[in-house]
Amino acid sequence: MVVRVRKEEAQAILRQAIAEDLLDPRRKVTAQEEFVEIPLLGPLSGHEARQQDHPEFYREAPELSEMLKADLSSEEIDLLPRGWFILGQVIIVKIDSRLDRLCPRIARALLSMYPRCKTVLRDFGIEGQLRQPRREIIAGSITETVHVENGVRFKLDAARIMFSQGNLRERIRMSRLGRDETVVDMFAGIGYLSLPMAVHSNPRKILAIELNPVAFHYLQDSVQLNHVADRVRPLLGDCRDRTPVGLADRVIMGMVQVTDQYLQTGIRALRPGGMLHYHQTIPSRLYPARAIDDVVKAADEEGRKAEIIGCSRVKKYSPGVVHAVVDARIDK
Repeated sequence: MVVRVRKEEAQAILRQAIAEDLLDPRRKVTAQEEFVEIPLLGPLSGHEARQQDHPEFYREAPELSEMLKADLSSEEIDLLPRGWFILGQVIIVKIDSRLDRLCPRIARALLSMYPRCKTVLRDFGIEGQLRQPRREIIAGSITETVHVENGVRFKLDAARIMFSQGNLRERIRMSRLGRDETVVDMFAGIGYLSLPMAVHSNPRKILAIELNPVAFHYLQDSVQLNHVADRVRPLLGDCRDRTPVGLADRVIMGMVQVTDQYLQTGIRALRPGGMLHYHQTIPSRLYPARAIDDVVKAADEEGRKAEIIGCSRVKKYSPGVVHAVVDARIDK
């Protein structure tokens, strides 16, 4: 099944297919004269699908277990990682501690599977309020890279900066919002949410606030890489100090866990009728009420009213916990 669109429409339809989890990862997007065929897993809302006459499939990569089975016991094969992710030219993988001695061999196998990649990082999770990753090099030496997603270039050091693959749908959603608006991104990081908006939606101005100096450095670099310096103004510092009052048409609060402590600051930044995007982690059994209550209560404490437009799951955060985002219009 494919949707056949004109070339000038292809990027927008491709982003929609990704956002709706309908892009078929096994087949290639193909061009035929002035048309593009986008492979789908199912019907795409608003578009007529058809059967594809000549599908082009990606070459299947060999399984990691197949590549290493001659050197490993059956118990070790069962412990091998089943997944990993790629940022630019860096592969990031979690490896069971019982396979410590095999890390170099696993890394070499991964690099042979992805020849364009130069480095493999072993991931040990996230630590600290700034959500910094704990990672070590097990192959290669270069960890600074440029990751391209949805037409946006993110420059980062993959050993020191987080980049969540699970937030892709939210990044694509933000790329459709903010046209002609003044936007405040209160926890900008390297521009995860504000850069897609700046590149695709042509906002009037985005104030991107980031506390971590390492992330701020890469935010500045990524603004230049994407040629959006006329739209994005990076600000280094704490959101409590750098967030303006009564200036924004839209406020993005893309952090989790501590975000509720800044809610009133975000609400004060909004003009009457402005939109708030509040991210938070909450127990699954309390979704969506807990996150919605946070926004309603904070608006009430500011003497304002929150109209809840929607609440959605961004991703599963941990067992029994979801990462949610509340969209709310904040009136006087």
